[in-house]
Amino acid sequence: MTNRKSLAKGVALAALLLGYTSLQAQNYKEVHEQAVVVDTHNDVLINILEGLDIADNLKGKTHSDLARFKEGGVDVQVFSVWSDENYGKGKGFAYANRQIDSLYAVAARHPDKVMIAKTPADVMQAVQQQKLAAMIGVEGGHMIEDNLSYLDSLHRRGVRYMTLTWNNSTSWATSAMDESSGKVPNPKKGLNDFGRQVVQRMNGLGMLVDLSHVGEQTFWDAMETTTKPVLVSHSSVKAISPHFRNLTDEQIKAVGKNGGVININFEASFVDPDFGKRRQQFISRHQAEVDSLKQLNWSSYAINSWLVKKYPKEAAAMRPSLSLLIDHFDHIVKLIGVDHVGLGSDFDGISSTPQQLNGVQDFPVITKELLARGYSEEDVHKILGGNFLRLLHENAKS
Repeated sequence: MTNRKSLAKGVALAALLLGYTSLQAQNYKEVHEQAVVVDTHNDVLINILEGLDIADNLKGKTHSDLARFKEGGVDVQVFSVWSDENYGKGKGFAYANRQIDSLYAVAARHPDKVMIAKTPADVMQAVQQQKLAAMIGVEGGHMIEDNLSYLDSLHRRGVRYMTLTWNNSTSWATSAMDESSGKVPNPKKGLNDFGRQVVQRMNGLGMLVDLSHVGEQTFWDAMETTTKPVLVSHSSVKAISPHFRNLTDEQIKAVGKNGGVININFEASFVDPDFGKRRQQFISRHQAEVDSLKQLNWSSYAINSWLVKKYPKEAAAMRPSLSLLIDHFDHIVKLIGVDHVGLGSDFDGISSTPQQLNGVQDFPVITKELLARGYSEEDVHKILGGNFLRLLHENAKS
């Protein structure tokens, strides 16, 4: 990036934070380069924890590495700290900290490329210095182990959002997976009194309340409890694809009224209602191999990933179009306006993506498609990152 373009990006950031229109540009590449691009959800930390070096060329292994973040114009990446239900009490908090340690280690090894960002001022500094602003989000309230002091500790380490649940419910909040399946482990759906305390403490800390993965009752209870605008870090539109993790129109309207931001997930099954049928047909064509891998105790996710790599042409043919992904942005904009939608790719946490989106290097194609649909440069800048930066500011206020 030239000094001129670096200055333009810095001015664009200041303009977004102050509510002004960003600089004009001539084409989608310049619009994208001058924007402050924020992705609110990426799961590559697990790969780092397992020994991959994000500074290496990881094409074919992950959706993400440092060179491809640069190529894709990503300025701010919220790295997800994730674990499943096996990391509950006695394990979850420690495992979360191990992942945070791994991100701090990346920043320490590459201080010229990565900077840990905890505040809007940190983000501004990283952008001006042409570094990736690395932020942290915890994906699953089970990692605080029912302990508010653990929540405080995670905030001190730089965690700026927490997803109240992952697919598993906690003792204080029910998940979308459990509510939709009818297998709620708690006495009732939604937040209990401790769950409301968690939301209130997050509000007080300036930590964004993330409502991806939560059940509908938990969603409504959280909306009644929060005093700050909420984040939906990686979910899409249920009216287009009726996945249990997507939001209904009523939920979308509630987020708009609250001032929150919904960040669209790129997972193919969230984007396309017919993807599941095509994937099942793909799996059926290779059932003998699937059965063999199951006998080796491979997980469904591992089997699917293996099949995709072995049969890339078949896998590519079943992916949804980029246009269908952009329909999710359009739907939200038409319902509640352009100030409430952003990017929540879920790269490295998903098995199939829309056409043209093969990794973090491909974010510019979203800018190209948004402009082609008639979005103004100012509105594109909001979607690419300005809306999240506004949310970060509003939650940081006392």
